[in-house]
Amino acid sequence: MGTKLKLAFHLNKHDTVGIDLVAMSVNDILVQGAEPLFFLDYFACGKLDVPSATDVIKGVALGCERAGCALIGGETAEMPSMYPDGEYDLAGFAVGAVEKSKIIDGSKIVPGDVVLGLASSGAHSNGYSLVRKIIEVAKPDLNADFHGRRLADVIMEPTRIYVKPLLSLMEKLEVKGMAHITGGGLVENVPRVLRDNLTAVLQRDSWTMPPLFTWLQQHGGVADAEMHRVFNCGIGMVVIVSKENADAAIAHLKAAGETVSRIGEIRERQGDEAQTIVQ
Repeated sequence: MGTKLKLAFHLNKHDTVGIDLVAMSVNDILVQGAEPLFFLDYFACGKLDVPSATDVIKGVALGCERAGCALIGGETAEMPSMYPDGEYDLAGFAVGAVEKSKIIDGSKIVPGDVVLGLASSGAHSNGYSLVRKIIEVAKPDLNADFHGRRLADVIMEPTRIYVKPLLSLMEKLEVKGMAHITGGGLVENVPRVLRDNLTAVLQRDSWTMPPLFTWLQQHGGVADAEMHRVFNCGIGMVVIVSKENADAAIAHLKAAGETVSRIGEIRERQGDEAQTIVQ
């Protein structure tokens, strides 16, 4: 969950962080080609505040519903003097399964393959130390309207869960690689599924960066390269398929309710260049 929790405490908004918690686990399992089976959570605090804890666990349950996995248990620990009043720690884990022969490890990716980007719902659960710093400096009215919603709600929008659409896609055609865009942004997560001799070249103008990221970049004076390293910049999941399957994959994902763009392609790596280039 990271420091997004600090904003939840500040805003007294606890109904979405449980979804984030589940999403970070099940999306990570998904990129291996696995289906999440069950989830357990751990909620720790100094003194239990029942309303906020209830909101958190409701979020966990909703996240599990969206992922199609079971919430089979958890731990609520009350430890006086361990945490400041009104604060808590939140953790969890998921277990999933995939046939060994169907594990997706990127080994089948070749030059010419197409990189698809599935839209994020916002900043998801990464980069929040920088988000908080920008808020601290810019001092915006977090209750103000921001493109039709409260700025606070846009900032706290929970991580999108991609499990059901992508499991469905994997049944229809070969997915060669997937990268969940978390800490490290686009430039550090995509290389996880690439062999050393490959580079993903992404076209920056191939997708629309949501207004939140434009706001963060302007108010924080953040360079493009840093944006791509810290934030997902509007792409929450990368999917790599063959050129022949690209149109069918896009159509399938759109039919499942995802916003998907063809954001780049794979080519041979030149020397020691970066394995993900945004241009």
